[in-house]
Amino acid sequence: MIQRPISLYALCGSQRQASTSRRLLEALQLACPEGITIAICDLIGDLPIFNPDNEGERTPAVVERFAAEIRKADGLIVSCPEYAHGIPGGFKNALDWLVSRDEVPFKPLMFAHASHRGDLVLAQLTDVLQTMSLHIVEDAFLRLPVAGKSDKAQAAMLLEARESGLLSASLNRFRRAIAAGA
Repeated sequence: MIQRPISLYALCGSQRQASTSRRLLEALQLACPEGITIAICDLIGDLPIFNPDNEGERTPAVVERFAAEIRKADGLIVSCPEYAHGIPGGFKNALDWLVSRDEVPFKPLMFAHASHRGDLVLAQLTDVLQTMSLHIVEDAFLRLPVAGKSDKAQAAMLLEARESGLLSASLNRFRRAIAAGA
């Protein structure tokens, strides 16, 4: 069975370059099975604070670029840490820019979670993203608890997850859901 190529766009809830959420997304990028590509968003930290007065004709160019990347993706991957029992402000701001747009409704989404905790942020994100009409593919959920570990331990865990097929298996489950019209 030939599968069409799919393009995924990964959104990181932490803006730190060395965040565990970003490292997990980078590991997924390296573990992509044939026919799957992942681009990691680098625009979230550049988005201005959401203001409904700046939508429509006044939408900032960076917001238009962000929305265009989401539009062209077959699915989204979200990896987001929990800050003070909630969604990091910059990430929530990015989501706010998308609420009244048409790029996200019914777009398939998978979570890639880099911590053994953080269930509060996962619940909050699920609520927000479902309110925005995204389709969360629960079968593709990935939790790899690298947060809080040393750089060396993180690298070892990410390599093991890649070599064992854990990461590619999650991506393949996501691909099947997308192909099925998730």
